Amino acid sequence: MAFEIPKISYNGAIREIALGKEPSRVTVGGETCYPFYLFEGNMTHMPRIAMEVCDVPPEEWPEAALAPFADVVHDPAAWAQKCVASYGAEMVALQLVSTDPNAQNAPAEQAVEATKRVAAAIDVPLIIWGSSNLEKDTEVLKMVAEACAGENLVLGPVEEESYKVLGAAAIAFQHTIGASSPTDINLAKQLNILVGNLGVPDERILVDPTVASVGYGLEYCYSVMERVRMAALTQEDERLQFPIVCNLAKEVWKIKEAKVSQQEAPLLGDPEKRGVMLEAITAMLFLLAGADILIMRHPDAIELVRGFMNDLTAN
Repeated sequence: MAFEIPKISYNGAIREIALGKEPSRVTVGGETCYPFYLFEGNMTHMPRIAMEVCDVPPEEWPEAALAPFADVVHDPAAWAQKCVASYGAEMVALQLVSTDPNAQNAPAEQAVEATKRVAAAIDVPLIIWGSSNLEKDTEVLKMVAEACAGENLVLGPVEEESYKVLGAAAIAFQHTIGASSPTDINLAKQLNILVGNLGVPDERILVDPTVASVGYGLEYCYSVMERVRMAALTQEDERLQFPIVCNLAKEVWKIKEAKVSQQEAPLLGDPEKRGVMLEAITAMLFLLAGADILIMRHPDAIELVRGFMNDLTAN
């Protein structure tokens, strides 16, 4: 008697979300099975990788992460172009680090100008991510949304305390939001309900469950993402059937193991290889948990993850 692999029947599906503008629009979502369980269903669109760009030269990046972009860090538009032209970036994520009140506290107008320059320099979808300071992000992202009307940017993080302002801006100026909740399935669902009730169309919602690096709480993030995807597919929970975006690079490269030099910790080995592996492993695990968009930094880590996806989908 031939062995048959047990299969789960999925009644739900992840919504398809179109990002960016034609002719370079990218669609994410559409899964009808658990991540890479292609023997049980379909992944209509493979997960996408967005390469990270900062609006000002990053001051805290380790040398290993900074080296591939050393010639363009003073110009975010040139940086974004290099990500696309040299590394084949499918999307770009502009981190508005200059706006952080605990750092440069740059005015919103400066962030708007940087966003407009980057948007004009590339033709791939653009993610705009604030500094995670609620008050400043609300001000900045609202102005960015208005200044870039019709660009179909992804605006994040959009939190429970800011969803009314930023959700309204997304509706008015035709953008997608990254609905961000603090690693809790119930809070994620609640925020999705709130932005839906506000009037944000389902085809303009991404879920940001908040993530951490491997070794620093990733297993809890993984569990929450896994439960979100299970509820969406097997329980047909319509308010969790959205693609997931993971802003992981900044979480990985800030940890001690990614930043400490070989002189300080000789047993940890080469710092570049170490950082690349930490980022790649973190990204791979989030792919297996259900991520649809990965925000990554180092080109070598991205190549490893692309190879991992190819291996998982090879016939």
